[in-house]
Amino acid sequence: MEVNVLIDEEYEGELEAGWLQSVAEQVLVAENAAPETELGLVITDQERIQELNLVHLGIDAPTDVLAFPMTPEEDSDMPEFVTPPDGAVHLGEVIISFPQAFMQADEHRHSVKKEVAILIIHGVLHLLGYDHDTPEPEQRMKARETELLRLIEEKGL
Repeated sequence: MEVNVLIDEEYEGELEAGWLQSVAEQVLVAENAAPETELGLVITDQERIQELNLVHLGIDAPTDVLAFPMTPEEDSDMPEFVTPPDGAVHLGEVIISFPQAFMQADEHRHSVKKEVAILIIHGVLHLLGYDHDTPEPEQRMKARETELLRLIEEKGL
């Protein structure tokens, strides 16, 4: 598995790329993702995530996490992406607003690191097909997020 991490310059000292990779990889392993799976993880600011939210979802507001899957949905008319010759399966990109994570950590009275882990879990699950658009899938996704956070915490968040 490969997790490519990009941290905006202003947040480089706040989070370790290796730790971010580890959290995402633990989610992929727990979800039985193929060994050749890869994804991108970006830590950015409020302005950039608001811009992405507006351009891609039509919402002119910052958010905590965005997930952009590269695998076609089952009911989509979109053509499938060409599989690279190395067999890698690129799931997509998870974009996290570090300032938003910081604010939410303060609201929930836990560490920023825990909040970022929660957002990584949420984003990766979206890339793997989980959603929360109706009550039943939302309950399923929340339950899985809770299980995965517990697993990651047991391994020393």
